[in-house]
Amino acid sequence: MEEPRSGCPINLAIEVLGDRWSLVIIRDMMFGNRRHFRVLLRESMEGIASNILADRLKRLEAAGLVSRADDPSHKQKTLYSLTEKAIQLLPLLVAMGAWGRAHLPAKPELVIRNQLLEEGGPAMWEQFMDELRTTHLGAAPRSGPSVAKRLEAAYRELAG
Repeated sequence: MEEPRSGCPINLAIEVLGDRWSLVIIRDMMFGNRRHFRVLLRESMEGIASNILADRLKRLEAAGLVSRADDPSHKQKTLYSLTEKAIQLLPLLVAMGAWGRAHLPAKPELVIRNQLLEEGGPAMWEQFMDELRTTHLGAAPRSGPSVAKRLEAAYRELAG
């Protein structure tokens, strides 16, 4: 990573996350459980190019937001995982989504997950982050209904 322009925490975050694709990749890993290169590439709503995806995954890994390992189910594939640092971006993503929902022409089926997280508040965010820790970090699963399944069901209902 290059020397930061300043020690301002907002600037530091922008230097890591402020390009066009980094938060979109984290979003896709977080909300879509997309963890393989080909899946991230093929299922990108925004149409990311393969060279850009490869570069951003390397940058995210260097920044400590994504880790990579051999996929135990297929030795020729790499499995990407969010780190704790990336999982803790959830409140930021919820806030960005709330702003986008309030001020930009977002599609209802793409708003619903964010809306449910906004309405659920910090308690729901913590539950979802615990689920992400189970999926991406191998933490022990928590009991109770799955936030991820609720968000996915709401999206599918509106997406048709």
